[in-house]
Amino acid sequence: MEDRLLNQDQQPEDEELDLTLRPKTLTEFIGQSKLKENFSIFIEAARRRKEPLDHILLFGPPGLGKTTLAHIVTKEMAANIRTTSGPVLERPGDLAGVLTNLEEGDVLFIDEIHRISHTVEEYLYPAMEDFCIDIMIDKGPNARSVKIDVPRFTLIGATTRSGLLTAPLRSRFGIIERLNYYEEADLATIIHRSARILKTEIDPEGEMEIARRSRGTPRIANRLLRRVRDYAEVKADGRITCPIADQALQMLEVDREGLDPMDKRILQYILKECQGGPVGISSLAVGVGEEAETIEEIYEPYLIQHGFLKRTSAGRVLTPRAYAHFNLKPPTPLQSAGLF
Repeated sequence: MEDRLLNQDQQPEDEELDLTLRPKTLTEFIGQSKLKENFSIFIEAARRRKEPLDHILLFGPPGLGKTTLAHIVTKEMAANIRTTSGPVLERPGDLAGVLTNLEEGDVLFIDEIHRISHTVEEYLYPAMEDFCIDIMIDKGPNARSVKIDVPRFTLIGATTRSGLLTAPLRSRFGIIERLNYYEEADLATIIHRSARILKTEIDPEGEMEIARRSRGTPRIANRLLRRVRDYAEVKADGRITCPIADQALQMLEVDREGLDPMDKRILQYILKECQGGPVGISSLAVGVGEEAETIEEIYEPYLIQHGFLKRTSAGRVLTPRAYAHFNLKPPTPLQSAGLF
């Protein structure tokens, strides 16, 4: 169980490669300038006081660097990090085992913290505030509570759905930061750095072509870079130019707006089967063969923020931009209402 809790060593090849591409310090971390400025101040202040950082909550869409930031903060504080995730902490005993193995100043990183059970969450409160936990021993008439002190530590929680956090848990974080989608220029800089690490030649135009289709997300940018690199090595001379990047991304069915096959399946289902909407999330999930939670967390944020989709009280509805993307004319208000 402890090996599962700490997620040590056994990682797929792609994850190991991701680790080599991840920045190790705040100065290497590209983008999120306001967040970086805040963290540099918080870290310096904690160093001067020789205290652990306040507990930190990082939230935002997947792939923007929450886990990377947790490791950077740990390194900047010259501390050790223990990692786990919300679904793994099933019982209070799981949490107690992790907390009692921490040392002074350690960082405990909990990914998907919104998925912690309410029972475990109750045990987490005194650990965050008073650095102690209450453990119940025995049952029935012989039951008694034993208080165990834990070292002063920093909890870093990461979540893609901050709205699912309970108010008591959220209020116990001293530092709350949101990560936003990246600008294309920042993504191009990330791609340039990653290509250098991968020893891949790439033109500035090739960097921008990949950045433009990366959905504002560094994780996707690095994934596309690796696949474009494969294409360039097999179909060209290994150098990534704008035309080569475009050809590779067309092969991967990632269009110029960054829409992948699932994005297009979602939009086309609403367009063809639901006459442009509205459609509920449950019906949409069944129609495209994907989990509703995955659609809400992975696909919808990009489609909504880039104007292809909107939520209404009645369900999801296509926007004029979505119709234009498929070279179709949006229906008139009368047609949408079924009156013409």
